[in-house]
Amino acid sequence: MYRFFAAPEACSCDTITIEGEDYNHMKNVLRLKIGDTVTVSDGADREYICTIEEYSEGRAIVRIEDVCGSNAELPTELTLYQGYPKGDKLETIVQKAVELGAVRIVPVMTKRSVVKLDDKKAMKKVERMNAIALSAAKQSKRSVIPVVDRVMTYAEALEDAGHLDMLLLPYENAEGVQRSKEILHQVRGKKSVGILIGPEGGFDQEEVETALKNGAECITLGHRILRTETAGMTVLSILMFELEDDE
Repeated sequence: MYRFFAAPEACSCDTITIEGEDYNHMKNVLRLKIGDTVTVSDGADREYICTIEEYSEGRAIVRIEDVCGSNAELPTELTLYQGYPKGDKLETIVQKAVELGAVRIVPVMTKRSVVKLDDKKAMKKVERMNAIALSAAKQSKRSVIPVVDRVMTYAEALEDAGHLDMLLLPYENAEGVQRSKEILHQVRGKKSVGILIGPEGGFDQEEVETALKNGAECITLGHRILRTETAGMTVLSILMFELEDDE
């Protein structure tokens, strides 16, 4: 069943109004017909099973047939702080992070980040990444649309992460697989967890020390060196299974 998103204010007691890109996708791309059944999420914790009732003036009206809660979201909000990578790797990272349950992705400029962006380019890049996040949310049947935040400096990212319950720092020189497993088990019961991933070339030693002083937990992901586009996905996969339940 195709999935669409609507703001809570677009939902009345018995109908929902679909506008913008979702309307165009519904009518002109998927060519769904009056009477077809779709799923609509309000971007929070409710999902609606609806039938398409009407197309008119750039909007679709769908009638609510059933309302249910969603179990697509993890009990802990996961934020990925991703060291800005080269090329189009960020697109893949955003897509996969959304599929694996992240609610927020923050691109971070570190000392070893090769890419240099001015404000205009950074804004356009973030817009592109949010469109990818929306598409991935629909494909993976998320009930919320994860956000790709503005590009931050390393200092800004650490300050931002200071509001979270826990910050994980995968680091190639960290030791102790068993200790790392114990730290990862501690995410249960936390409301918010951040994952800090370096770019190609990893973190500078001073950056690691600064993160640890700010309360980050340093972990190892094993005895192999992972690429920047692999490391974050590995941690998110581990946390997804650690946090997931059958309810």
